[in-house]
Amino acid sequence: MTHSPLGLESGTVRLAPYDPAWPGLFAAEAARLAPVLEAHGLSLRLEHVGSTSVPGLAAKPVLDILAGRPPGEGPERHIAALVAAGYDHRGEQGIPGREFFRRGTPRSYHVHMVEVGSPQWRRHLAFRDHLRAHPEDAAAYSALKAALAARFPRDRETYTESKAPFITEILARAAIPES
Repeated sequence: MTHSPLGLESGTVRLAPYDPAWPGLFAAEAARLAPVLEAHGLSLRLEHVGSTSVPGLAAKPVLDILAGRPPGEGPERHIAALVAAGYDHRGEQGIPGREFFRRGTPRSYHVHMVEVGSPQWRRHLAFRDHLRAHPEDAAAYSALKAALAARFPRDRETYTESKAPFITEILARAAIPES
């Protein structure tokens, strides 16, 4: 049995060095979801986002997937399909317009479902694309994350909140409004 390069215990913040297997794990998960969505007569546009999507960037070993539902389509049927695919639906988790899911023990996959073209959709992609195109900013983000993980190893909320000013700055440079 091979060891998965994914998995993070609840309540912890732990970074792993970039793993070149991560893009392939995204592709495999997208392929696994396709027939489930098709069986429900649905489609979602799936994008690999988050730190695991940026070559060279250290990341929590949880693969983030941005799932874009068609504009004007409600989330209910999509939620049912993702639950049928083994995801635990966690609701909006404080972000209106986003439905959050996780899968794995320990958690290995997060799905952030939003409407394609929404501000959240554009922000996720702009941040990822900026870090991919600007290695100096990716390195600065990696250093910030390492410092925060060392400071808050058991406080995921504070770790996440402490990254917000950096993310806001990158989005401003990418000309994507924060809200």
